[in-house]
Amino acid sequence: MLGKLVKYDLKWIYKVVVVFYALAILFSMLGRGLQEIKNSVIFSVVSQICFGIAISMMVSSVINCVMRLWARFIKNCYKDESYLTHTIPVKKKTIYASKVISAFISIITTVIIILICLAICYYSEANIEMLKSILELAATTYQTTVVNILLLVSLILAMQMIWIVLIGYVGIILGHKSNTNKMLKSIVIGFGCYMGTQMVSLVIICIFGIFNANIMNLINTTEMISIDAIKFLLYGAIGIYGVYLVFYYLLGRKVFEKGVNVE
Repeated sequence: MLGKLVKYDLKWIYKVVVVFYALAILFSMLGRGLQEIKNSVIFSVVSQICFGIAISMMVSSVINCVMRLWARFIKNCYKDESYLTHTIPVKKKTIYASKVISAFISIITTVIIILICLAICYYSEANIEMLKSILELAATTYQTTVVNILLLVSLILAMQMIWIVLIGYVGIILGHKSNTNKMLKSIVIGFGCYMGTQMVSLVIICIFGIFNANIMNLINTTEMISIDAIKFLLYGAIGIYGVYLVFYYLLGRKVFEKGVNVE
């Protein structure tokens, strides 16, 4: 049943988001094709316009992906569809798990599409060599490898996006327990959770900074930031986001299992 729930969620989410995927790929290919026409100012200008539209579609795909995830959660669990959702023989924790899994899959898909579009737009031997040089310099500086850098950055970005979605879920669940102004309260609670979590992150850095001056320099920007501090920030971010993901997942599931007020 979990698989069927995820399938229906993804079908609803992709119904709109796939349009932005297609437009992003289309304009990336158009821009790249026009760029191959040499010695033409007009085609060169139109190519850059296509690249700009492609980037806009990539950004829109991210925004719409996150917004559709939240909209699906509300529609499926609190609006008209909720009467069917809460009557099927499935535990509430399974319903909630399906929303989280759908978020993970759709976000990963969006990131992959964006990487493909960027490759179409800007792939060239010169750009690859330049990127390779930059990454190798960074890898040497931070005493790691290019692969590790790419994995670290990609993992942090993916974890941060999923964390934001989970915060939205928690805000929606708590906000919809009220009888009035449900959406407004959901937004306020979600924003409050986001800011509160950011403050917790800052406090954690300050605590570590008390015992390590290099880490305190992450806050005190007047001082030179050391390599050790940057490495701590990267690896620490993974650990902190990992804790946040578990916390908000368990919090959302626990509150959701206590029952919902359908409209």
